Amino acid sequence: MLKLRKILLYDKLFYILLLITFLYLLVYFFLFEVKSKYDINENHFILKVNNYNIDGDKLTLSFDNLVGIYYFELEHERIDFINNIKLGDTLEITGNLNIPNNNTVPNTINYKKYLEHKKIKYILRIKKFKKIKNNNNLIIKTKNKIYKRIDSINNEYLYAFILGKSSYINGESYNNYKINGITHLFALSGLHVSLLSSFIMYILNKLKINELKSFVITSVCLIFFSFIASFTPSILRATIFFILTQINNIYYFYIKPINLLYLTFIILLIINPNYLFDTGFILSFCITFFIILSNEKVKEKKSILKISLISFLASFPIIINMSYEINIIGFINNLFFIPYVTYIVFPVSLFVLAFQKSNIVLVFFTKLMEGISNISTKVFNISLCFSHMSISLIIIYYILLVLIICNDKKKTYNIVLLFFIVFLYIKPVFNRTINVYYNDVGQGDSTLIVIKNKNILIDTGGRIKVKKSKWKERNRDYDLMKSSLIPFYKSIGLKKINYLIITHGDYDHMGEAINLVNSFKVEKVIFNCGPFNDLEKELIKVLDKKKIKYCSCIKELNIDSNKLYFLQTKDYDNENDNSNVIYTELSGYKFLFMGDAGIDKEKDVINKYNIYDVDVLKVGHHGSKTSSGKEFINEINPKYSIISVGKNNRYGHPNKEVLNNLDNSKIYRTDWDGSITFKIKNNKLEIKTCIP
Repeated sequence: MLKLRKILLYDKLFYILLLITFLYLLVYFFLFEVKSKYDINENHFILKVNNYNIDGDKLTLSFDNLVGIYYFELEHERIDFINNIKLGDTLEITGNLNIPNNNTVPNTINYKKYLEHKKIKYILRIKKFKKIKNNNNLIIKTKNKIYKRIDSINNEYLYAFILGKSSYINGESYNNYKINGITHLFALSGLHVSLLSSFIMYILNKLKINELKSFVITSVCLIFFSFIASFTPSILRATIFFILTQINNIYYFYIKPINLLYLTFIILLIINPNYLFDTGFILSFCITFFIILSNEKVKEKKSILKISLISFLASFPIIINMSYEINIIGFINNLFFIPYVTYIVFPVSLFVLAFQKSNIVLVFFTKLMEGISNISTKVFNISLCFSHMSISLIIIYYILLVLIICNDKKKTYNIVLLFFIVFLYIKPVFNRTINVYYNDVGQGDSTLIVIKNKNILIDTGGRIKVKKSKWKERNRDYDLMKSSLIPFYKSIGLKKINYLIITHGDYDHMGEAINLVNSFKVEKVIFNCGPFNDLEKELIKVLDKKKIKYCSCIKELNIDSNKLYFLQTKDYDNENDNSNVIYTELSGYKFLFMGDAGIDKEKDVINKYNIYDVDVLKVGHHGSKTSSGKEFINEINPKYSIISVGKNNRYGHPNKEVLNNLDNSKIYRTDWDGSITFKIKNNKLEIKTCIP
């Protein structure tokens, strides 16, 4: 009876504590403003290294409320840093503080907010640095020895499993893990803490150490492990939860596991309220919450399949809003990979740390894992794309999931949840809004038109990749198409591109085309008039291999009740003037896309076609002085002018004279405004920007 009273009392107490915590968070975030102890005009700093990451020629340094970026020019400079700079060392640095940018493509990672949630307001662009003081902290020295040992072994999986740095894993292998839905296994989490604590307590039990001492020793070991892994939120969650659970068991407090999870949640958010925005933190708590809730409601022992399925369902909305696709049989992959990583790879990693020569064993097991993962992506990959989920949809989803676990009518709620997931998948089909997205692709062009689930992409953009020395190559270099544009397409519910229109064969307009057709479904490609250049020929080889239809030099394209008119005039002796110039009317609004067409082509267009009072002009050739002649602009009289241009580009685009010619229109620039969206709903035009 006393036990039951305690349990009921704890239930009430923790609900009150949760309510107080949420009120505290509301006050904190309402009043909170990221402030920095640094002045943006500073250029000389004395800073202590808290952490660092080396990826090819890029060095990222973490300091107190500041992140620094430096690029090694020579390989020996990189080697000198590894040999001489350690955690806790004090550096004298010369550099400039920059305010980080917001995302300029909708629904992609916002690096500025990411840093703000870590209480970082500025990025330090480092010009030069030198060490002025060695670390003298004994604990940090121990951490440095572990770092040095891992560096000497040079196995990327040790960085993941010991230091919590999955960024060292090869990009291709990591992408396969991502497709298989198992990347969580390579970020230190409760799984690793559980295994480590179980192993330590097993050894201590064999040594006949009493329960209290065993708990203290294990807790100290876990706290040290958390310290080595830089106290990532998921590790902290698991460590604190372990400590609270053991105290509860030793002293017979009879606190339910779910209340212990609430207490862990409260402690961590008091330590740092911004953990609420950390993906690892959210995933860790969501999955643990639903597993514990399921255990409380159904007392029978769960199979690995059931636990994997619960974890999959618990993480579903979070994964969707991270990558906008999910492998719906990913939980089946976990049946192999979770035990394999938990009981083989992770323990072997710890063993290798102690016995360096055994690294060959770890290499064998990780290579085997990579091979199986690669096969799995081809055989067991049923990935579905879902559009971005709003907060209201996420709440509805989790309410249904709780009802399934807690209610006796599981079959009914299972069917409701299944229909809800199907609705989420097909939701974009019901969208009747016309959208024209002028996406920020730097110094290039890429425009997406979405009309009643018909998707037309005009150009792909393209950044010329400079060939680097082997040591400068990065594990996961930025990829415009895969890192930015394709995630955006998926986020708005696109399953395919119906038509890819290449205005002409310049790299900044079609450089990402091969990347696109290799990574996303494209039904048909339309080229401009004139002979194919080398870049277009390379694309055609890929199209032939994939059996994707293509054509060139067409006059019009029917999209349901809409038409895209290709304003063909004559063959020119240059690629720019041979650009596809496209005109269309969408719900009465006139759009004109000029590619890189020059003044000669503009004159021919206005002589041949009766185009006037254009609503939205996609300005030719990024605002170059070779385009947008005064006669042409006066004739078409645009209301809005879009200039797709890279920030501080070396060409000096847009030209001042062109800006003067466009003075009577409202000008939007991707370097200032980010991606620009024209939304037509109920015949009304709405304009949105994604300002850096």
